[in-house]
Formats: sequence, C-alpha cells, structure tokens
Amino acid sequence: MSVPKSKDDAAPRVLDALRATPRSVRYLLGGVLLNQLAAFVQTFLVLYLTHRGYGVDRAGFLLGAYGVGAVAGTVLGGELTSRLGSRNTIVTAMCSSALLVFLIPWLADPDAYPVLLGLVVLLGLMTQSYRPAASALLSELMPDEFRVMGFSMLRIAMNIGAAAGPLLAAGLIQINWNLLFWVDGATALAYGLLAAFLLPRPAASAAKDDKADSGSQAPSQRSAYGVMLRDLRFQLYLGSMLLSALVYAQFFAALPVDLEDAGHPTSLYSAVLTVSSAMLISFELAVTARVSRWRASTAATVGTFVYCLGIAGFGLPGSVPVLILFTTVVSVCGLMVSGPTLWAHPAKAPEHVRGRYIAASQAVFGLGSAVGPALGMLVWTRYGDAVWVACAVLGTVAAVLALAGLRPSDETGTDKDAGPEESAVSEESAVAGGN
Repeated sequence: MSVPKSKDDAAPRVLDALRATPRSVRYLLGGVLLNQLAAFVQTFLVLYLTHRGYGVDRAGFLLGAYGVGAVAGTVLGGELTSRLGSRNTIVTAMCSSALLVFLIPWLADPDAYPVLLGLVVLLGLMTQSYRPAASALLSELMPDEFRVMGFSMLRIAMNIGAAAGPLLAAGLIQINWNLLFWVDGATALAYGLLAAFLLPRPAASAAKDDKADSGSQAPSQRSAYGVMLRDLRFQLYLGSMLLSALVYAQFFAALPVDLEDAGHPTSLYSAVLTVSSAMLISFELAVTARVSRWRASTAATVGTFVYCLGIAGFGLPGSVPVLILFTTVVSVCGLMVSGPTLWAHPAKAPEHVRGRYIAASQAVFGLGSAVGPALGMLVWTRYGDAVWVACAVLGTVAAVLALAGLRPSDETGTDKDAGPEESAVSEESAVAGGN
C-alpha cells in the first residue's frame, strides 16, 4: 500500500502560483513583457543600418559593440541594484535606454559612425542593466515556495514579447523604419514610469538600518566579488551556465546554416522557431510546477543534459524534417525543466549581495551567447557536423557542473540544495570578525 503524499510534499499548482503572485510582481512582469515586445535594437539594428547606407561589415560591428555593452550592462546592473535598490535601478536603466534609443534615427547617418558606436555601447549597457534588478525584485517579492515558478513567469513574459515583437516590427517597417526605435524608446520609457509609480520603494526601516550599519556593511560590500570568487559551488554553477550558453547559441547560429546546407527549405527553420516558442509559452509554467518539488540539482542536471542532447540531435545522420522537429521538442523539454531552476539559483544569495550574484550569472550566460555563434560557425565551417558532437560533449560537462554546483549541502541528503547564501553568509561573518 502506497503512502499518500502530504500536502506540503505535493507539487504546487499553476493556479496556486498565479493567485499567490503579489500585485507588484504582476506590474514587474507586465513591464518586462511591454519592454520585450518592442526590443527591436538587437534584432533589427543591422537591417536598419544597411537601409540607411551602412555596409554589412560596419553594421555587424555595431551590433557586436551593442553585445559587448549588454554583457557589461548585467554587471553594472548588479552593482546598481546593490547600491540603489531594484526599483531605482529599473527606473534609471529604462529611462536612460529610452533616451538613447530615441537618438538612433538622428545619428544613423554613415558619417556619424564614431558617435553611433559609442551610443550603441551605452545603449547595450543601460538596456541590460535592468535585468539583475528585475530578477532580484522578483525573488524578494515572490513567496519562497513559488520562487522558481516566478522565474518561469518571467521567462514566459520575455518569450511572449520576443515572439510577438517581430510581428509588430513588420507592421512598423511598412510605415517608417524609424518607428522601430521610436516605439522601442516609448515602451522603455513606459516601463521606467511604471516602475517609478507602481513598484515598491525600499522600506524606510531597511534604509535606516543600512545607514546605521554602514560601518559594518562596508567591508562586506567591498568583499562581495571576493565572496563569489571563493564560492566554489557558485563557480561550478557559472561554468555550467557558460557551457549551456555556448550550446544554446548554436540553435540560432549553426542550425540555420546547417539546415540550408542540407537542402532543407527556410520554412523548416521557421517551423523549428515556432514550435520552440509555442512550447515555452504554453507549457513552461506547468512543467515548472511539477519540477519545483525536485531537488534543484536534479532539475538542473537532468534538464541541462536533455536540452543539450536535443541540440546535439540536429547532427544525426540523414536527419529529416520530422526528426528535426522531434529533437526540437526534446531540447525544449530539457530547457523547461532546467531553465527556471538555473535562473532562480543566484536569488538564494543574501539580499546585500544578491544583485551581484544574479548579475554574474546573467553576464556569464550573455558572454556565452555572444561568443557562441562565432565559435560555432568556426567549427561548422572547418569540421561540419562535428559542431553537434561538440554540443553533446559541452552539454554533458555542463550537466556535471550543474550537479556539482547545486548538489545538496549536506551528506545526509536533506531536501535543501546548495545555495550561494551559505558561502556569502560565512564570508560576511569572517569579514565582520576581522579576517
């Protein structure tokens, strides 16, 4: 006779998570969706600049410069979150990026290339700096038992915006290319205003405590990056995120050229993108509800391995459209299992260093996403389908690193999984004790 699960052991239901979501989190997610819906710079900058008379090489370099600024922006966002608070960081980042986006049509003439180069670096810096703040605020406001599901909601909001955005862009281009950036800037400004008026301000009592404890807090603030460097498990987690990002990038880099080289129509790649987006939007929250009672290390390891195995499956010999769509389903299933857990993991850090931990995670993933396409195309042009073998190897290593970085924190096998808060708290104690 089987023993029924207790209420506490049951997997949370999607409706329970939605009901438990605070109003301020709903505003936060709505702002993310609004901003992502019109996030046109990274997607359409090259096409826009070639339309304005730029060569493909210079336009591509500008897009790369934007990517460099975006990677640095996540680090800046973590620092601003720790110093200004999540709400103030979101307001600052969104209002600044709105102003910079508005300027693109005025500075897109080829003669203004040096000025535009500096502008897109600053734009990438400010646009991405809101993300650590949004993640930190989500972690702070969402009930603990629904924290991972909260990050799933955040991912869904971004995916909906990313899926609907190109449709909106297609209509705007038919009217005027400049509308891309005017609408982008308007939505960023709207998100900034929404954050200013609707997101919670830092508690006055917390601010007083911070001011009163400024002498003791200063050493721990200065040592925050040292804490991360000495946090071995967090470094293993970051390694898993980096390798996962390198594999993830091949979905958008090596896959389309490989399909074209194999003689498949462009419509097949469009179908792959459609299937992946539809699955993430439709099923991720339900999958997360089931997975949220697993150990974090189990979800991260199994999901990462299955996801990367699915990506590697694109290189199976004699791949036909049905097999390609099947491997897409497999990879997205793995992504839904591991994604929310991996992205929620840094939010376990103590509040005063949480922004920096989240920023480090997002910066490492952004770095892998930026470097991955170049590395993938280099391997593909020289060794062909060996790029998919490389994905299988990197994915296996990423899964092992996820297991080591998020493994249970004791030897007795309790339900608690390792979190960055343990090392951060111990390091803070050492600093306070004059280490």
